[in-house]
Amino acid sequence: MLPGCCKNGIFISKIPVMQAGLKEVMRTHFPEYEIISSASAEDLTLLQLRRSGLVIADLAGESEDPRSVCEHYYSLISQYREIHWVFMVSRSWYSQAVELLMCPTATLLSDVEPIENLVKTVRSGNTHAERISAMLTSPAMTETHDFSYRSVILTLSERKVLRLLGKGWGINQIASLLKKSNKTISA
Repeated sequence: MLPGCCKNGIFISKIPVMQAGLKEVMRTHFPEYEIISSASAEDLTLLQLRRSGLVIADLAGESEDPRSVCEHYYSLISQYREIHWVFMVSRSWYSQAVELLMCPTATLLSDVEPIENLVKTVRSGNTHAERISAMLTSPAMTETHDFSYRSVILTLSERKVLRLLGKGWGINQIASLLKKSNKTISA
């Protein structure tokens, strides 16, 4: 392969679905990029990092201590200044990420950011003026985010009814099996 004919990028995520999804997004929008994926930054070789011009790290999938993960990436950023670092962070990691990861070569995106914003960030590279996603800094985002993900706990009977409905059972069949009235099952 001729030097400079393709760009190299790395995607780091512990979630295999994220790895596959981002590879497809990059293949669709940036066919000139050769993307490799890794479950963690520790798995990467020095050669892979030296050849890369882009690293996208999904910190939302991390389950470790936020400070130690951000410190590890901070050391990588200081060693590889020519790489454009894009970090996908959750709101709970925001303060640690701003403190340790913000630099001229890094961009912070929300983990609930639309794909279009990620594509725009990759396309603009290190020249992009917006280093922190508006979704991370917006107070309105926190309010809607909290209400939209409110957990609902179902009772055992409700779970049984939903499971049977999912299998194609009718209301009358479920009512007779669970010895409940049709009215109760319908509710």
